[in-house]
Amino acid sequence: MYPVYDDDAVLLLSLSVTAKRRPAALDEIITALAMAQHGRIPAKSNLVEAFARMSVCGLIVEAEGGYTLSAEAQAMMAGLRAKDDSATRLAHLKQQLTDFDTKVKHPSIRVTQEQLLAAIQSYKAAQHSHKGKNIQTDKPKTKTNWIPTKDLVQGKQHLHPKRSKP
Repeated sequence: MYPVYDDDAVLLLSLSVTAKRRPAALDEIITALAMAQHGRIPAKSNLVEAFARMSVCGLIVEAEGGYTLSAEAQAMMAGLRAKDDSATRLAHLKQQLTDFDTKVKHPSIRVTQEQLLAAIQSYKAAQHSHKGKNIQTDKPKTKTNWIPTKDLVQGKQHLHPKRSKP
């Protein structure tokens, strides 16, 4: 496939994350795009073209009101290492896209700029509704009651005040 654009690889990578169990809606795809590119969302016209290119090549299909990866695209994604960071995965994916040869031309998926605008606006509204909190970070781990090994060995285990001794 020639030429390969950055937005093509990012779109496939975000679809691999969002469409694992069911076809992904546009707002889910936009959120994954932003996460893959550290908050940067590609231009609407670039995304419309990327959807058209990837669907004509047979890598993206429309199903059940959403979008998902085709069998060929899933095979490409299976070749990526899960431990790599997103920049390395994008580089490998771009290389696989340059080596990819379409045998059959598939119908193009029409995603309008208005649909993308609505999805981007819903993503930005969700970002602002959290009042400065970053929704893309992991939840903090809860603090556990840790008993030093030395106290356990010496029989000085601290019991919870509501718990009675047997």
